[in-house]
Order: sequence, then structure tokens, then C-alpha cells
Amino acid sequence: MIKAETTDRLTRCKEILADLVAFPSVSADGNRAVTDYLAQLLQAAGAKVEIMPDKTGLQANLFATIGPDTDDGVILSGHTDVVPVVDQPWTFDPFTMTEADGRLYGRGTCDMKGFVAACATMASEFAQRDLKRPVHFAFTHDEEIGCFGAQRLTAQLQARGFRAQSAIIGEPSLMQVIDGHKGCYEYTTHVIGLEGHGSSPDLGVNAVEYAAHLALKLACLREDLKARAPADCPFDPPHSTLNIGALRGGQVHNIIAGTARIDWEMRPIDPDDADFVKAELAEFADGLRGQMQAVHPDADIRTDIVAEVVALIPETINPARTLAMALTGANGAGLVPFGTEAGLFQTIGIASVICGPGSIAQAHKPDEYIEIAQLGRCLDMLHRLGESLEHPQKI
Repeated sequence: MIKAETTDRLTRCKEILADLVAFPSVSADGNRAVTDYLAQLLQAAGAKVEIMPDKTGLQANLFATIGPDTDDGVILSGHTDVVPVVDQPWTFDPFTMTEADGRLYGRGTCDMKGFVAACATMASEFAQRDLKRPVHFAFTHDEEIGCFGAQRLTAQLQARGFRAQSAIIGEPSLMQVIDGHKGCYEYTTHVIGLEGHGSSPDLGVNAVEYAAHLALKLACLREDLKARAPADCPFDPPHSTLNIGALRGGQVHNIIAGTARIDWEMRPIDPDDADFVKAELAEFADGLRGQMQAVHPDADIRTDIVAEVVALIPETINPARTLAMALTGANGAGLVPFGTEAGLFQTIGIASVICGPGSIAQAHKPDEYIEIAQLGRCLDMLHRLGESLEHPQKI
């Protein structure tokens, strides 16, 4: 029987978290250094570790396993990239963890290096147990800019025929069990027109004006999504949403705008709503393109995919939810408005749930922090997970 004291776990977890925070793994700069550090920790604990770099070598996923080679394991998943701190008024050095008033301050403490640190802390305890089911660690890159690491990882796992029973994604949920969120689809629509003197508007193609037509179409589609809401939808709001984040274009008052762009996003409840919006917008853009090219053959409208992160769909039967509720003592599961990597694991047939320390209200902000008590609760959950994997009949 493992007799590690809770205080010892917490002290070690804080040490590891301080190390993780010290790696400024902002998405644009890469996460390879922090990934290599975690690989060393997990290997020292006895895990079988694989580092999966991207083509540049600057970004990498980590996938590690402790326990038997069976297909009924549990994945503990978290991302190691963080958002930038530029122009944020921090009281503390964002990349030096600071403890004060029961909180741990630093970029990523909450979102979501706290969970990653807790997993790394518990690895040696998992390795000491006679696990009947394996525990897997999935630490990914580029979650903050589109879940690109998890998309690569889940595709690789699926191609290998990898199976697991459950995945717990440790995004900050105040250790509440979450079994659903909307998707997050982000796009940039580019409009290419023809510049000219403002005194002769018919001789040019005003990209800003055509972008405005597209923006109005998107606003109409937003209303259409409300009408498509399923009955008794548990989400708030209870329908897929669409938002125009920015419209940019043109130069000065007297030049016909030659280019414009619209940054927009959808939060679909299901992929059908996303397909509906994309099809409607494409048809509308085709009509506008014809008008534009009648004046200038090289005029165009192009929509680039920034990211398409699928929703986590609440399911009637969800082994991951059952497990997380048993481990935390929760008597139900909820929904969140923000997107995570959980839906990606669900799409490859792995039951998924969100449950992690900290509050999303602290994420991405200056003076980001996690309550030390939240880390303690997370370590307790992972301790009970180790017990359940050693003695599956208890869950």
C-alpha cells in the first residue's frame, strides 16, 4: 500500500510546477524544452515515454504509459503551451512562480501546467503500484492557438489502433466534472479587390464594401443558428453561436480599398450547424465574387481555416464521467462555454471528460494563479485513480 503523505505530494507538485512555469512555452515560441523536461521526469518514474515532434522540431507532443499493455487504460491529458504576457500588467514575474496568500502565481499555473505538474508528481506513485490497467500521459502543444498538437496526437493514436477506456482532460474546472462543451471553429475571410482613386468608385473593386456584405450575411446566419437550436438543449445559450471578431481593410479616405479581412468564429453544438454556415456563406461569396470579377478578373474571396476544434458531446453512457465522479465524489456533471481538446479524444472513440484544478476565470489574465487547495484536490483525485487502476473492482 502506498503511504505517501499528502503534504509530501503537494510540496513536490509545487516544485515541479515552479519548474514548468519557468519554461516560457508561449505557443508561438515552442514547447520543446518543457516537453523534454517532462519526458525526463516520467522516464525517471519508470514510464515508457515517446516524444512526438512536429516538422520544425520546436513543438512536440509527449505520450507516456505506466502499467500493462492493455486497451482499458485512462489518459491524463493536458497542454503545455501558454498564452503570451505581452502588454499585460503583471504584479509578479510571469515566468517565476510566486506563492502568496494560498495561491501560486505565474503564467500557466492555472491553464494548465498545474494539472500537468500534478500528473508528473503522481507518476512515481503510479509506477510503484501493481496496476491492472494502464495510465497514459498525453501532454500536447499549440492548444491555445487551435488544438493543433492534440489533433496530430489523436490522429497518430487512431492510426496505430490505440485504445483506452477513458480520458480526463485537466482543464481548469474547479475540480468539477464536465462532460460537454461546444466546438470552436475560427476563420479568416480575405477579400481581394482592386484599388483606385476614390473619385471613380466604379473603376475599382472596393474590398471593404464586399467584406461588409459578407459581415451582414454572417450576422444573418447567426440568427438562423438560433432557429436551429435543438429542443431542451442544455448549453447556455442553447444554440450554436457566431461572432465577428474583427473587420479590417483599406488605407485612407480617398483610395478604393484593395483588400479586407474578416476574423470570425463559430461555437457549434454539432457539426451540422457548422456545415450549414460554411455552405451558406460559400454560396453567398460565389455571388459576390461574380460581381467583383466582372470589373476585375483577379478579384477574389477566400476563407482560411484557423482552427476547427470539435465539441465534446454529452453522452448518456460515458465511462470517463462515471470514473471522474467516483474519484471526486461528484453527484453530477456540467457544461462549460470554452473549448478544449476533449472532443478530439471523443472522436477517436475514447470516452472523455474535463476535470482539473483552478478556475477558468484566472486563465489568460495578468497575475494568473491557482489556489494551492485546488492542487491538493487534484492530487487526491489522482491518488484515488491509482488505487482504482490497481484495484479496478473498487470503481
